[in-house]
Amino acid sequence: MSSDTNIRLDKWLWAARFYKTRSIAQQMVQGGKVRYNGQRSKPSRTVELGATVRLTQGYVEKTVVITGLSDIRRSATEAQQLYRETAESEQQREKLVQQRQLANASKAAPPTKPDKKRRRELLQLKNRQGDF
Repeated sequence: MSSDTNIRLDKWLWAARFYKTRSIAQQMVQGGKVRYNGQRSKPSRTVELGATVRLTQGYVEKTVVITGLSDIRRSATEAQQLYRETAESEQQREKLVQQRQLANASKAAPPTKPDKKRRRELLQLKNRQGDF
């Protein structure tokens, strides 16, 4: 962990391994996918210990509290020491995972992939439906 207290938000998100690159972290902050203490902020925002960060990663939305500062990307175990996820966030995330699993369980998958003839028939059927 770095002793430097002036760490940018995008650099901290990258060091904490929420996003793969700094440019992606910067885009997420600028796009409003990251909220610092409940407000939109700029990528250059200086992070502080104890601040709350709410971020979106794909379908998952996390709320974390900053417990450490670092501007260096290290191993995943060291990166997890930079933040603590809130209990409400963990419960919400688990609930969403269960909902997605139930939604996918109801979809019946075909026993085999369609062969070339069947694929052509399916394409023709789709094209006909658009004609009506």
